[in-house]
Amino acid sequence: MATPAPAIEIEHLTKRYGDFTAVDDVSFTVADAGFFGFLGRNGAGKTTTINAIVGLARKSTGAIRIFGHDNEREWREARRFIGLAPQEFNFDRYLSIRDVLIFAAGYYGLRGRAIARRADDLLERFGLSSRARVEYTKISGGQKRRLTLARALIHKPRLLILDEPTAGVDVEQRLELWALLRELNADGLTIFLTTHYLEEAEQLCKRIAIIRDGRIITEQPTEQLVREGERLQDVFLELVRG
Repeated sequence: MATPAPAIEIEHLTKRYGDFTAVDDVSFTVADAGFFGFLGRNGAGKTTTINAIVGLARKSTGAIRIFGHDNEREWREARRFIGLAPQEFNFDRYLSIRDVLIFAAGYYGLRGRAIARRADDLLERFGLSSRARVEYTKISGGQKRRLTLARALIHKPRLLILDEPTAGVDVEQRLELWALLRELNADGLTIFLTTHYLEEAEQLCKRIAIIRDGRIITEQPTEQLVREGERLQDVFLELVRG
């Protein structure tokens, strides 16, 4: 039986903006159905890496493959595997939250009764059914986070990319989101999580990479990384300070 292609393969990724190098020779692999944590303080290169993966930023050098598909030469195949939940809310303020999901499905050429049912199922799973007809501006911050996840999943991707998913939410909402993410991963969804909360990555992720000033300084299984905490104490302090 053939070994499945990794969800993400990045080889020697570099992204420059003029004289500034935001991501510098980064390489790592995310296994199919894995839960991968990408840690770094603000400005370390996390979001730039995500933008390169999903095609929002053109890489300067290197290669990125999504389930074996080059994300530039085979961009249609690569992107249909990806669901992106960005840090910032970018919903159409005039749509109900149900219509937010249905509208998002249209970007993938999906429409009709099956998508309406899919939207309703996601709203139910994420505890949003009672708010289905409400405009997104009238729901809470925690509900907006859950809506962001639901929208990312509307087209049934195999890879969910989360950029700081619990930024700005309280402890109770954070724990609720953690439970949802564990369920999704248990169902076979690959999750790529960026955060600067070490505790979040330790609780959720099976493998962690830490990026600092655009370069990967360590990548290893979570348990091993935690055991080496003393050696990486200065890095962990940076994460705490954000």
